Amino acid sequence: MSKISKRLKIGLLAGLLFMVIGLFPGTSKAEGLFDKLNFDVDVSASLDFYSDYVWRGFVLDRDPVIQPGISISALGFTYSFWSSFDTDNNSAATSSDEIDYVLDYTKSISDSLSVSVGHTYYDFPDAATYSKEFYLGLALSKVPVLDLPIETSFTYYRDYGSAPHGGGLGHYFSFDASYSTVIVEDPEISLDYGLHYGYNRKLFINGTNGSDLGLSLGLTVPLTESLTMSPTLNYSMPFGDLKDDNDGNQDDRFYIGLSLAYAL
Repeated sequence: MSKISKRLKIGLLAGLLFMVIGLFPGTSKAEGLFDKLNFDVDVSASLDFYSDYVWRGFVLDRDPVIQPGISISALGFTYSFWSSFDTDNNSAATSSDEIDYVLDYTKSISDSLSVSVGHTYYDFPDAATYSKEFYLGLALSKVPVLDLPIETSFTYYRDYGSAPHGGGLGHYFSFDASYSTVIVEDPEISLDYGLHYGYNRKLFINGTNGSDLGLSLGLTVPLTESLTMSPTLNYSMPFGDLKDDNDGNQDDRFYIGLSLAYAL
């Protein structure tokens, strides 16, 4: 077993550990580890399951995937470890096993506006390739004109990884919006809507006019004070060069997911 494969397993086990901690109230005594610090430290974990791995309009794997992740935040900085791996290996495509290392800095400009800058290192162990990407984003917690609790964000990504090493060497612009409404008061269960639009300029495609539209509908169900479960139904639609048979060659796709999120 390679060191990279071991990291994947460690990431999965760590994600599962956080979920177990969240399932049993009173066992999250790890919070005391940070009590003596002069600043707040937030720890969160996620464990997601999807019927397909869809990323920016690309179907990277048609097999079910499992995706554990952990994030640690302090003083505006967040370091995240995220991974994804194929559970069946039946897809004709190259295995999508992936490890991402993300460093982010987010600054609140006002009660509703924040700006983020960060870097992601993408590692694809089975393919022995990697890519690197900077990003810059703005997030708004509500629509100022309508005064609605609609969260929106606009993010620019610049992949500067070289093609021989597996990099995309392109640009991607992403607009995302989400809205949640409570449908059950006790426990508080929400119905969640999501909208995504992305514009792709030469990121893993040859053309300059690729785009994708994504829609999602889900529920957020609290399991404990710290742990939530979110089943989702998702739809991805590629356009332009992303859909072109001679370029991106992507198709419309429905896929389902189930996410577990734990916050310390």
